[in-house]
Amino acid sequence: MGDDKDSMQAAAAGRTRYRPRNKRNILCVFPAYAPSFGTFQHAYRMFPDVSAFMPPQGLLLIAAYLPAEWDVRFIDENRQPAGAADFAWADVVLMSGMHVQRRCIDDINVRAHRQGKLTVLGGPSVSAAPEYYPDVDLLHLGELGDGTDALIAFLDEQAARPTQQRVFSTAARLDMTAFPLPAYEQIDLRNYFLGSVQFSSGCPYLCEFCDIPGLYGRNPRLKEPEQICRELDAMVARGARGGVYFVDDNFVANKAAALRLLPTLVRWQERNGFPINFNCEATLNIAQMPELLAMMRAARFITVFVGIETPEEDALLAMKKKQNLRLPILEAVDTLNRHGMEVVSGIIMGLDTDRPDTGRRILDFVAASRIPVLTINLLYALPKTPLYDRLQRAGRLLSDQAAARRVSNVEFLMPYDEVVRMWFETITAAYTPDALFARFRYQTERTYPNRLQRRPQPTAALLRYAVAVISRVLWHCGLRATWRRQFWELCWPLLRQGRIDEVIQIGAVAHHLLTFTQEIAAGRWEASFYADPSRSATARDGLLPQPAPAE
Repeated sequence: MGDDKDSMQAAAAGRTRYRPRNKRNILCVFPAYAPSFGTFQHAYRMFPDVSAFMPPQGLLLIAAYLPAEWDVRFIDENRQPAGAADFAWADVVLMSGMHVQRRCIDDINVRAHRQGKLTVLGGPSVSAAPEYYPDVDLLHLGELGDGTDALIAFLDEQAARPTQQRVFSTAARLDMTAFPLPAYEQIDLRNYFLGSVQFSSGCPYLCEFCDIPGLYGRNPRLKEPEQICRELDAMVARGARGGVYFVDDNFVANKAAALRLLPTLVRWQERNGFPINFNCEATLNIAQMPELLAMMRAARFITVFVGIETPEEDALLAMKKKQNLRLPILEAVDTLNRHGMEVVSGIIMGLDTDRPDTGRRILDFVAASRIPVLTINLLYALPKTPLYDRLQRAGRLLSDQAAARRVSNVEFLMPYDEVVRMWFETITAAYTPDALFARFRYQTERTYPNRLQRRPQPTAALLRYAVAVISRVLWHCGLRATWRRQFWELCWPLLRQGRIDEVIQIGAVAHHLLTFTQEIAAGRWEASFYADPSRSATARDGLLPQPAPAE
């Protein structure tokens, strides 16, 4: 019993149960994301120091879990690439990532092998599809646990590349209450558009296209509320400001746990002077939880990402997303707005139930819901999902070679060119300046005034930062943008009312969305794979439209 307690304390302190005998230099490299609607890369210029979307939670957790005796260097290639000197320093190169980062993972692996370094890959992509990565030396499948301990023991014994690939799989997962603080000391959180924190893992629902239950289970595992507060303290100490995103796959997967957490978050905000805003991802049935929504408002949650997927009821039934049908979707969105929370939505096109008028029906929904930000993606079948299995049985899953010539690995029931054309027309119509600013106007009238009006205590540093940000927003949106008329019509009255934080939010988000849409329409660089796969080598590499990433 004493050994178990010591092990738990060691893990909680960021140390593994394994005591290494050898020194190791560990280079943790997180691969870059493909530009997308959800990574907001065009908004970074509005914020001093910002150059990446969110901190990579998973790899920071692993960095903290490694033996304290080992030297760890952390590089996020969304900020800067790992150089030859970094690889030369390392004994071992650790990587993690999602499917959308697959090509970048392969590139890091090649660069590490070029210098003879042992490579290790973990995270959601390799856990779902280890066959994607035949050239990586060691694979870590699953979450933090006994597989991680076995991997660390192997690295202690051997830092040379093995003659054949080795696989370490977690069978017994470490309790999340024993997770160490992510290694925030390795990064500067001022460099990130959003901070990130994880409270739970897993989701009870079985949406056909989702790989979360297959990867993390249906019974959500949880951290303690006080544990979250310690992480928030550490994040603020490392420069977190603005927003922090709960990367849980479903914030209300365990409603009782969320209800236990929220009073603690309210007290933390009050104790610290409301230094940040919270954002999360949740299923739409959150709108049926009034007590929880009231506490979220009190904790200053201001945005909720909801996988609406489609306004078409037959499509929701077909994908087994019945939780979106428990009350009318527009009523649910309005309920969240009345609690001060702006809705961000995921939409999928290319479904088996799509018809030639699906694009028009989606645009009607966008106009009626007044949701400003929607990540409208083409269907892609992820490994470890019921959708993947169904399409594979039906012979409708494209090979890697065939999928590389398209923007999806699914053989749609509608003609491929027609689906892509409908998607293109929908996305460009949803993101005209007039349409976007009309939806933002609704938010300024019906959502933002309902938020808890608390702001951080002004300091000289905070005031300098605010002046720098609003100056950049006014320059890029109010003077240089082709849509500056729409910006001023909405934001000048807000500025006169002192609603500067709303102007910053609207300006930064609109700048990204409208710029990215222009790039799609023009078929330029990475965005061109959205519009015409034949125009871009990036498209041929199989990169896909993706929602905002979570790690």
